[in-house]
Amino acid sequence: MKVVTFGTGGLPPRFEAVRRIAVLRGGGLGDVLFAIPAMEALAATYPEADITLLGTPLHAALFENRPGPVCRVEVLPFAAGVRPGPEDPGERAGFLRRMRTKRFDLAVQLHGGGRHSNPFLLQLGARHTVGTATPDATPLERTLPYLYYQHEVLRALEVVGLVGAGAVTLTPRVGLTAADQVEAAPLLRESTGNHPLLALHPGATDPRRRWPVEQFAMVARWAAEDGFDVLVVGDESDRELAAAVVGLARGHALGQRAREARQEPAAAWGPDPGRRLHEVPMQGDGPGGIRSVAGDVGLPGLVGLLAASDVFVGNDSGPRHLAQAVGTATVGIYWIGNAMMAAALGRADHRLHLGWVTHCPECGSDVTQLGWTTGDCGHNFPLTSSVRPQDVYADVLSLLELRRASRAEKDH
Repeated sequence: MKVVTFGTGGLPPRFEAVRRIAVLRGGGLGDVLFAIPAMEALAATYPEADITLLGTPLHAALFENRPGPVCRVEVLPFAAGVRPGPEDPGERAGFLRRMRTKRFDLAVQLHGGGRHSNPFLLQLGARHTVGTATPDATPLERTLPYLYYQHEVLRALEVVGLVGAGAVTLTPRVGLTAADQVEAAPLLRESTGNHPLLALHPGATDPRRRWPVEQFAMVARWAAEDGFDVLVVGDESDRELAAAVVGLARGHALGQRAREARQEPAAAWGPDPGRRLHEVPMQGDGPGGIRSVAGDVGLPGLVGLLAASDVFVGNDSGPRHLAQAVGTATVGIYWIGNAMMAAALGRADHRLHLGWVTHCPECGSDVTQLGWTTGDCGHNFPLTSSVRPQDVYADVLSLLELRRASRAEKDH
């Protein structure tokens, strides 16, 4: 097999007679969402082809009975660098045997630098293979260099460009289904249509990416005082964080600090967070209240909740990317390095607040290549604590105003 490495220039030629495509993309919720525009490009370029995603149980739950480019999801076995977990050599061998019977015409690697994922992909036995590769990774038939700081959506689109697939969209989109709405409905009944709905997600896989709980709580408290219904969302692992946000936001201890912070001016380009949309007192779990639904709903229900929300505030995490994908306005809180790779590309409906930390405050280690070319120094510290809650809340109000104006224009 001739190995070709592509650089700048036009799209390479399409492969002929492609009917079955495998896309390898493990990881979390955000990881697979970033791959959607690339899979849509494949579907548009090879309309006769069947696209199989090799992913995780979470990915299977997301795409089940949902319109889009993915025809089916095959759940990956646990394998180093592909899907972390207790490995079973027999299970892995059986999976690869079964995949070879599918006789894929094209296998696309969208899973990192290829040290582990490229050898795994080659064992599928596909006629053609494409993907990225670090200098020490096994190259595929058509390969792009893997460079860490690149937006993940654009990286995946460059990879499928290797097979002549041009972008049809730059934004991951997830369609809303009846099942999403049915699962979300019981939790939304406690909210009223007269009040805007704000979803907060304080979690992130890497604890350093988590904005401090007290700052989330300030935003939640101000929003509830202004009449928002505030839902703190997440999965089972987020229950404790969500409860802490709700407890602090409702508690008296936060009151003075929240009042003082609210009087400080927001950034010059945002609205004044000291003003209120309308005066609504704190009312517990009722309208204008704050409650946690973290761990109380499955993935379809989370899709439904986020689609019903007016604005979402969260860290660089799967729920933020999902909120964007279902069309909800978002305020994202990012470390600068993560923003380069995962932030929303547009600003019409999305705002961005950045933590600019480049060195560990305890040992001085460079964190700009954290998790890639350098090791973790072992110190747990927030990368985004410098982001001010009043600036975040100013963007919440700004986005709500824009959405209301847009709806009013459509009504006329």
